[in-house]
Amino acid sequence: MYIPSPFRDDDLENMRATIRCARLANLITATSGGPLATPLPLLLDESEGEHGTLYGHLAKRNPQWRIATIGDAMAIFTGPEAYVTPSWYSSKRQAEHVVPTWNYIAVHAHGPIEFFDDPDRLLEIVTRLTNIHETSRATPWAVSDAPVDFIAAQLREIVGVRIPITRVESKRKMSQNRPMPDRIGVATGLAASKLARDQEVAPLILVQD
Repeated sequence: MYIPSPFRDDDLENMRATIRCARLANLITATSGGPLATPLPLLLDESEGEHGTLYGHLAKRNPQWRIATIGDAMAIFTGPEAYVTPSWYSSKRQAEHVVPTWNYIAVHAHGPIEFFDDPDRLLEIVTRLTNIHETSRATPWAVSDAPVDFIAAQLREIVGVRIPITRVESKRKMSQNRPMPDRIGVATGLAASKLARDQEVAPLILVQD
């Protein structure tokens, strides 16, 4: 990922927060036939390794796990993002040399990938993923709510994914390269947007170093 110095974020906790908040990741593997990609939820186990370890699962019919991987796998996580119009820049009043851009947060996690089909390990991963996404509900659903034989049959149709993260990089592009009056204009414009995703980006503009 191309990361100009103003947008580089080496804070590990920031990276972990982006991974935790991402509802869906993209799993990328390189093969002799070209890159393969699958969108899927991944959980981060922060207790495993220096940077943590990612877990998830693929459908057993997905060919990605069957094709030999060249080098490390990469998981892409994205955070808040928004279009930025130059109309929000106060500097536009003095010069017309401004163009639109996009603000966003992205984390790329790299590491060797392991696929597994052990039912006990799969049940653990499915349970942990389910709990992560059900815990905020008023009446959370649990894997144990379903019949044991039904869950066992479902587990036979998936393959587990494990990626110990050996390298992680993060880009946090939030108008840090603009003068403060322009950043204030961007934050104000996004805050006034009718789109919830724009409003989510707005407060991030003014907290950058």
